[in-house]
Parts: sequence; C-alpha cells; structure tokens
Amino acid sequence: MSTIAEATEADAEGIAAVFAPYATGSVVTFETTPPTAGQWRAKIRESTWPFLVLSEEGTVLGYALAAPWRPKPAYRHSVETTIYLAPEAAGRGHGRRLLDELLKRCAEAGARQAIAVIVDSGNPASRRLHAAAGFTEAGVLRRVGFKHDRWLDTLLMQRELG
Repeated sequence: MSTIAEATEADAEGIAAVFAPYATGSVVTFETTPPTAGQWRAKIRESTWPFLVLSEEGTVLGYALAAPWRPKPAYRHSVETTIYLAPEAAGRGHGRRLLDELLKRCAEAGARQAIAVIVDSGNPASRRLHAAAGFTEAGVLRRVGFKHDRWLDTLLMQRELG
C-alpha cells in the first residue's frame, strides 16, 4: 500500500534517485545535472509550499511539490507544480493521486493558481495527467530550452484553485 506524506529530509536520497534519470537521460526537465541528496534536503527545509512524497514499504516512488511561480510579491498566490514518478510507479494511478493531493494542500495553504511547465516534446503523459486534473493550456514558449542536441518548447498549463 502506498502512502502520501509531507517530505522530510530523510526522503532526500529517494527523491534524488527518482529524479536523477530524468535529468541525465530525458528531456522532461531542463536540469542536466541531478541535484544531490544534500541539495534536496535543503530544498525540503526551505520549501514554503507543500512538498509531498509517495512511498511504498519505505521506498520513495515519486514526489510532487509546489514552489512560488515568480518572486515578485503580487505573484504570491500562484504556484508552479512539479511531479515525478519512478518508472516502476508509472501507470498505476500514483501520479493522479499525488497531483490531486498537492493541489488540495496548495489551495488550503492559500494558493489561487497552479501552473505546470511541461516540456512539450518530452512527456505526453504529463500533459494528459494535468488535463485530467483540470489544467487547461495557457500557452507555448517555443524553443526556450536546448538539451540532448535539440531545441525544446514548454507548454504552460494552468488551473484555478480557489
């Protein structure tokens, strides 16, 4: 049975393991060097919005977090959402559970808008997941990233929370 809980520093190694293959072997993130467990611990400590982990029998299978959309004060009620699953966790409904819980907790914490930035050519499953959770397309930023010898677009998707 999998559980969703607020991330703690003890989850940093598992979060790092989930994310690393995406940074090095895919275009679904513009990160090229995976953050270390120490960097993840700092991110967990400094997080001001929900940061959740999905675990099963003590193993981190995925995580979802919200971060400020932009640093200017007028954006304080808008968050950017991030969600990653280990490959073995995909296709089992975990992504939807994690995203739904993240959005619920963001709304409870005062967020009014959730924004997802999805690499348009990197992961069609992410677009489908966000659409199923009520996000709508807000625009495309063309050729804004370069990774693995190709230019990449990002799709912005948005959902009102409250």
